[in-house]
Amino acid sequence: MSHTILIADDNLFVRDALCRLFEREEDFVVCGAAENGREAVDKAQELRPDLVLLDLSMPVMSGLDAARVLKRVMPDVPVIMFSGHSDSSTEKEARSAGVWALVSKSEHISVLLGKVRSTLESQLTRVFRPRSVSDRRL
Repeated sequence: MSHTILIADDNLFVRDALCRLFEREEDFVVCGAAENGREAVDKAQELRPDLVLLDLSMPVMSGLDAARVLKRVMPDVPVIMFSGHSDSSTEKEARSAGVWALVSKSEHISVLLGKVRSTLESQLTRVFRPRSVSDRRL
């Protein structure tokens, strides 16, 4: 099963590299790319991806502001932030904005792929959680 992903980063080199990375993976389809937070929000609403990957620092609208908007308008779509800033203060602010995970750009790329996969798996588990015996009405 392939998952769709929207990638937003203002750096063309990083954005293209991320698109190529995810396109090489069998379980991902890059449905779109954006160069700023405003464009990411617009494209997310249009394309309805399974996950949005945002850079923290972007022009027009920051990744944090975009995450806040996405949490409000598309609450079931997880957002992962991929950033050069990964201190505890930034992580706390990202979590309060609705970001599921913050991955530093200094981490090995396998960390990002692992976070994306685990986020999507936990999202599927949450959405399609089988009802337990105690949940059923007799």
